[in-house]
This record gives sequence, C-alpha cells and structure tokens, in this order.
Amino acid sequence: MSGQSMKRERGEGVFQQRGNIETALNFLKNKSVRIKLVNINIPDIIEGKPSIILGLIWTIILHCHIEELANTLSYGSRSSSLDSLSSLDSFPGSPCTSPVPRGGSPLHTRFRLSAKKTLLLWVRDQCQKVGCFASVRDFKSTWRSGEVFLAILCSLRPDLVDISKTSTPRENLDKAFYLAEKELGIPRLLEPEDVDVNNPDEKSIMTYIAQFLQYSNELPSVEDDYEASPSQKAREMKTWLQGAHQELLDVWMSTGQKGYTERYQAFQNFVGTYYEQRRPVIPVLGAMRRCATPSEEQLELKRAWDTMEAKLQEFRTKLDLSLPEPLNRLGTWLQKIESVLSEDARSTEDHALAARDTRHKQEQLKVLLEDLSQHLNTLHHYRNTEDEDGYPQVPLEKLEEIKRRFTSARVTAKYHGIKLQYKEKMHSVYDLLGRLKSKLNLWTGPYSSQESVQSLLEDWIEALQKLKDIVISYTSKASLADDMPVVNRQVKEAESETRVSTEAAHSVKSTLERALGAWESYKDCRYLLQVWLGQQGQSETQEREQKGFSSSLNEWCTRQAQLNEVGNFLIEISEASTSRSLTEELRTLNIQWADFIKRTKFAVTHHPISAVPSVQTAQGLIKEASWVLRESVEVASGPLRVYRQKLQGLSKKISGIDLQSLSSSEEHLHKLRRCLPEVLNTLNQVDQLCERLLRPTSLLEGRLAELENWSTEAQEIHQYLKGRNRGDWEPHLRAKALISRGLQLEGQVVTEGEDTQMLVRSMQKQSSLPHFTTSALQDRLKRTVSHC
Repeated sequence: MSGQSMKRERGEGVFQQRGNIETALNFLKNKSVRIKLVNINIPDIIEGKPSIILGLIWTIILHCHIEELANTLSYGSRSSSLDSLSSLDSFPGSPCTSPVPRGGSPLHTRFRLSAKKTLLLWVRDQCQKVGCFASVRDFKSTWRSGEVFLAILCSLRPDLVDISKTSTPRENLDKAFYLAEKELGIPRLLEPEDVDVNNPDEKSIMTYIAQFLQYSNELPSVEDDYEASPSQKAREMKTWLQGAHQELLDVWMSTGQKGYTERYQAFQNFVGTYYEQRRPVIPVLGAMRRCATPSEEQLELKRAWDTMEAKLQEFRTKLDLSLPEPLNRLGTWLQKIESVLSEDARSTEDHALAARDTRHKQEQLKVLLEDLSQHLNTLHHYRNTEDEDGYPQVPLEKLEEIKRRFTSARVTAKYHGIKLQYKEKMHSVYDLLGRLKSKLNLWTGPYSSQESVQSLLEDWIEALQKLKDIVISYTSKASLADDMPVVNRQVKEAESETRVSTEAAHSVKSTLERALGAWESYKDCRYLLQVWLGQQGQSETQEREQKGFSSSLNEWCTRQAQLNEVGNFLIEISEASTSRSLTEELRTLNIQWADFIKRTKFAVTHHPISAVPSVQTAQGLIKEASWVLRESVEVASGPLRVYRQKLQGLSKKISGIDLQSLSSSEEHLHKLRRCLPEVLNTLNQVDQLCERLLRPTSLLEGRLAELENWSTEAQEIHQYLKGRNRGDWEPHLRAKALISRGLQLEGQVVTEGEDTQMLVRSMQKQSSLPHFTTSALQDRLKRTVSHC
C-alpha cells in the first residue's frame, strides 16, 4: 500500500515472526504522528487475537491507503471548493460556486481535516456535480438508500447511470456494486444486505469508497480541453472510436478459423485494452448529455460510441452461442433469460398494452425456467477437456463467467417473476379504471333503446366486479419486502382512484335502473292502451251507460297520464333518432285518445265518479300490502330500514281511508271493513319485527367493520415485523395487544352472528311473512373471520 520496501526476516520461527511484526509496527509509528498504536502488542498478534488484528488492519488501510488518497485532493483540486469545505457540516444541497485555483496543498493538511472528512468532502462534491442532494453526513445510514453510490458512479461515468430513475434501496445498491465491479474494475467489497441495515459498518464503506477516489485520480482531466474546443475533441474521439471498431472487426475476422479458446482470448485482450483507452471519451459523453443542443460532431461521436458498444455486445453473444457442445445450449439459454430479466417495463400510458407485454414476459420466463434443471446438470457434469493444440476447450475464466451468470439468473428469476405478476396486476387495474372512466359518459346516456340500456347495466355490473377482483389480486402482491414502500404507495394511489371511479359508477347505476324501468313501463302502458282503444273503437255502438264503465275510464286516464310521463322522460335521455321516434308514437297515441274522449264524454258525465277512486284506492292498497308482505327481505341495516319505510308508508295511507265515506255495494264495503284493519294490523306487526331485528343487525355490522379494520392493521404490522431484525423486539408488545384484540373481536362476531340467526328463526316461526334471509350477512361474516 505504501509502495515502500522493508527488510523481511526469512523463516517461520517465533523470532523471525517477532522481527517482521516489529519492523511493520515501527514503520507505521514513523510514518505519521497521526498513527497511534495503542494496546497493540507483538504477542497478541502472534497469538492471532481477532480484535487486535482487525484493528491493526484498519489502521493500515486508513493511513496507508485512504490517507494517501486524501493527500491527492489538493486545495485547488477540481473535486473540491471552498463552498464545499465550509458547508461540510451543513445542508449538502448548496452548489459549489467559487472553485479555487489548482495546485494547492492537500485539503486535510491545510485545513487540518481528517482523512475521513476529506473523503466525505469528495463524496459530496461528486453528488453536487450530478445534482444529487442526498444528505451525506457520515459513512453510515446516509448510504443505506444506495442513491449516493449511484451519484458517485454517475459523476465518474455519466453513461452508466440515470439517477433520475427511482428504485428500491436494495436495487440501487445491487446496481451500483455490479456496475462498479464490471465497468470500473472496483472489487465488490460490499453486498446490499451489508449496507441496507440500521447501522452499517463505517469502516467497510470508507474502504469501498476509497476505491472510487482512486479510480477518479486515474482519470485524465479532459474537461478544460473539451470546453476550449468541443467540436475538435469530438472529431478526434470519433476517429479513434472508428479505428477501434475496425480493429475489433479485424481481430474477430483473423480468429475465424481458430479454436474457441484462441478467439475468446483475442477478444478479451482487445476489450481490456479498449476499456483502458476509452476512458477519456467517457467524461466527454457525460458533458454532452448536459448539453441542450449538441453539435453535429458530438452527435457523430455518440453514434460511433453506440456502434462500438453494439458490436461488442454482438460478439459477446456470438461467443456464448458458439460454445462447444453442450455449453452452447446453455449459452443460448443465458442470452434469452438475461434479456427477459434485464428488460425494464417501458413507460406507457397504454396500460392494456403494458399488461399484455408483462404477461408475455411471464410466459417467456416460465418456459425458460422449465429448462433450468437441465442446464444445471450440464454445468455440474461438464468436463473441460483439451483440444488438439493443448488448450482447454473453454477458457477457465469463461467457464467461471458462465457459472456466475447462471447463478445470478437463477436467483433473480424467482423474484423477477413475482415482480412481473405484480406489474401485470397494477397495469390491469389502471387499464380497467381507464375503461371505467370512459364508460361513465356512455352509461349516463343518451340511450338508443331498452335493449341498449339493459346491455349497459349488465356491462356496468361486470366491469365493477372485475375491478373488485383485480384490486384484491393487486394488493396481495405486496410481498416483496424490499419493494414494500413503492408497492404500498402504488396500491394506495390505485385504491384512491378506484374509490373515486366506483363512487362515480355507483351514482349512474340509479340512472340506468330508472331508464330501464321507464322503458318497461312505457312499453306496457303503450301496448295496453292501444289494445283498449282498439276494443272501444269496435264497440262504439254499444251502450256507454253500462255499470262500471266510469271506473274503467278513470283507470285508463291514469295509465294515459303515466304513459306521457315516462315517454317524456325517455325523450329527454335518449339519443336524437330514438327521441324523434318516441315523440311521433306519443303524438299519434294522444290524438287517438283525444278523439275517444270527445266521443264518450257525454256518456261518462251521467255517472258520478267522485267516490270511485276511494274504493279503488283501498283495493289497490290491500293488493300492494300483500305484495310487500310477501317480499324477501335481506337482514341488514340498510334493507331493513328501507322495508320499514315501505311498511310505515302503507300503514299511513290505509289509516287515512274513511270507510264511512266509501260509495259502493254493501258487500264490497263489508269486505273492505273486514280486510283493511287486518292488513293494517299485519303491517304494524311486521314493522315491529323489523325494529327488533334492526338493532342487533346494526351492532353485528359495526363489529364486522371493526374486525375488518383489525385485519388490515394486523397485516401491516406483520409486514413491518418481517422487515425488522430478529433481535429487535420493540414492536412485539403492540403485536401481542393486537392479537388479543383480534381474538376478542372474532369471538364477539361469531357469537352475535349466531344470536342474530336464532332471532330470525324464532321470528319466522311466529310469522312466515315476510321472508327474512341472512345469506349475505352470513357470507360476509364467514369471509371476514376466514381472513383473520
């Protein structure tokens, strides 16, 4: 690490060991006054005490590696500024505005900053360069989200990372570590689970970040030259990329007749050299991305870069496909599954298309995973024999690469499949919401016919049921712990939109039902009135003074008025052609009615009809009461209240009939005097039964709602506990109280449900009218209890 050589005593005896350890410790003591070797004794090191050795290793890393790198950050370094220095302990979002001249002394020496603070200052400068305003105050929890790692990568290699895209902390960390190892050659010293914890190890993060600083120091400084003549610089780099592209083609063509190993080694040697030489191009491309209007030279440079990258990927694919049997089939499988796993869901407003695409990817992944065990056996049993020239058929590094890629695909595929299912449901929800919104206007009219209204009502029921089913499936996919914040936010947004849309949809249901009822009433009245008018026209010569004609005429007057009322309503809500047709039908029928009234008015006037409506009203009320009492009533607070309103309304109307003022035959009056009190008494008795049922039913519904809320809260606590460390028992007290409350609620719900059922049975034994049904309430009770 220091670059200095020290004399080493050869041999493995205790004296030689003591001498070598003493030499190393003296070197550290003499290197810097900052190094304090406290409680580090030679016998402890020889005995291999972990705490002593680990502490000594950290001292060596800090002072011989991190501090040396900190020395490269001068007062005038392009990676720092006075503003950054002054705001080290303040809000990290303030921009660097006043760069100091180059060539100053080391920052941590001039301003007496520790190597840790100097490294932290460098990190903050990298974040500010790319517009990342994450609060970087230490090397612990600040790094948990992974955003700072990605910001450093973006600063050093703008072509690798787009920090505007948001992902989960685990995804950010895994992506940063993978790209750093693959593209920058920085060893993967950390794993996401090492950092995404409450208190990550500070020393490990500092050691890892020091590698990025070292990479930064090795980058050539091209920004000043680029700013001076960007077009010239872009032309030179484009020419170099075109030359490298031609050289790559030559390497590939020259190894066409040779074995796989030779071609692979030639390709890898070229790629290694190319990656070293292309470093100056990367900052130029990064600066271009920040350019509002790139020049033609800059665009040509970007095209040359893309062409080179595409050709490299093409040859990598060919190397996978041309592996010796049976590895070539494994190489083909890896290409396919990596393509599926790497494809991000494209941003689209067409949720139906996105759902189909995601479903297609699931099918592709399912088919590919069917061959996984076969390819695993291939890897286990493959014997890498030598070819005729004495080379292994497959280079060892290529074989290791295949194993590493296979393992990564295996692990990633499982979770990727769950994510694809979730995304499919998410897009399906939004697609159905969009179609629901587009249908709202259609559902509210204008309508063309009774059949179209019936079809729209059925469509409404089907669409709403699909929406409910798919929302349940959507929310059940929130099972990925790492994605919980994103998933919860998306679910809440979808639930909010669903609630708004379903409320709007429910509001048009009454309109649809009213329109459908109006069509049925209109058709019935029109048909009956046409038939009756035809019969009266044929019997014009008959005597109009026959008994009962006046009461019959009064009934048909009522029907004619009802026909005009529903007809005018349908004219208002129907489309233009249907409205014109209805208007013409009504006009024709009203002319026939007016002619009939003119011909019969003198015959009708001889019969007093003032008392007839009262008799008819009484008979109609009795008939209506018999219908109401035969209804099937759902035992629920809403239906019971509505049914009681019907009963009370009928009771009020029957009580208002004056039996003494009725004018009819004595036989009819006798029947009415006997029937009306019986009907009124029955209505009052049934109303009392409903009142007795209403209170326990309301209490049971309230208890069910409370249990449903408990179930939701319990699921949230369960998901929260799954994401916590095993040793953290703090929230368990709340969980225990929640479990106790749930058991209590469940017992109360079951008991009250049984009591309600017994009450309904006892009522039905007393009176068979009306028929009370508890099926919906019992279904809700079973469903709620089963989810707990």
